[in-house]
Amino acid sequence: MTAEIIDGKKLAETIKQEIKTAIDDRKRQSLPIPGLATVLVGNDPASKTYVASKIKTTAALGIRSLSYELDESCPQEKLEALIQELNQNPDVQGILVQLPLPSHLSEDNVLHTISPKKDVDGIHPYNAGLLSRKYSEPLFYPCTPSGIIRMIQSVCPDISGMDAAVIGRSSIVGMPTAMMLSRCNATPTICHSQTKHLDEICRESDIIVAAAGSPGLLKGAWIKPGAIVIDVGINHIPDETQPRGYRLVGDVEFDEAVKRAGAISPVPGGVGPMTIAMLMSNTLKAIDYR
Repeated sequence: MTAEIIDGKKLAETIKQEIKTAIDDRKRQSLPIPGLATVLVGNDPASKTYVASKIKTTAALGIRSLSYELDESCPQEKLEALIQELNQNPDVQGILVQLPLPSHLSEDNVLHTISPKKDVDGIHPYNAGLLSRKYSEPLFYPCTPSGIIRMIQSVCPDISGMDAAVIGRSSIVGMPTAMMLSRCNATPTICHSQTKHLDEICRESDIIVAAAGSPGLLKGAWIKPGAIVIDVGINHIPDETQPRGYRLVGDVEFDEAVKRAGAISPVPGGVGPMTIAMLMSNTLKAIDYR
């Protein structure tokens, strides 16, 4: 068996084209255009790359972009004051604070400061709480989990009754992904570093989402034949043959997994592009909350 490759880049391009069409329609009708504010604290290279990619995408889709860069030593009060200003700015419909923040800043306090109506990342405690309630709808679903669900449904539209293993329990990916799988009537099992018999759980799962940040954690032999595998991991492995001195790998032992899975997402080119596409989708949606 050779797995179908779930091309996150191609799927993301389709979603972005739909967003661009909607933005162009709004322009023709002289309707308000959504604006996205990005806030970057410090000089972390990966964070700078991510923010630059998001700004580039907003420009391509016709979304207004406001970019703010703060020093590594920025005090908590200054960052929160900026967010409060953006909350009140009618030209800003979405606020994205790039994580992780420098260690002296309280990420929790920052997330609380963002207005839930501008929380296009979908990680404000208000939106996270609504996601956890069976009959409630958050204003925004979190971007990476939304992308994961779209990728799964691109190869299997109805996942009702399927068993799913989510490896990783972060508040940004693992936990909300499990809740969204449950909303699709799948039965998720949340796995983590203390989970016993992880291999056995995976062997019984129709869907596996690997989001632990551990290269090669999910072994090919653990995968149930025909299962859908979504690799969320982005890990830098030293590789002197590469121009940057490293290569990107996921949490899945890809070369072996592709022999057993029914469908699998690659790294890179899988979840990453989908995360940005879903951020743009949330930003367009935010115009309704003006």
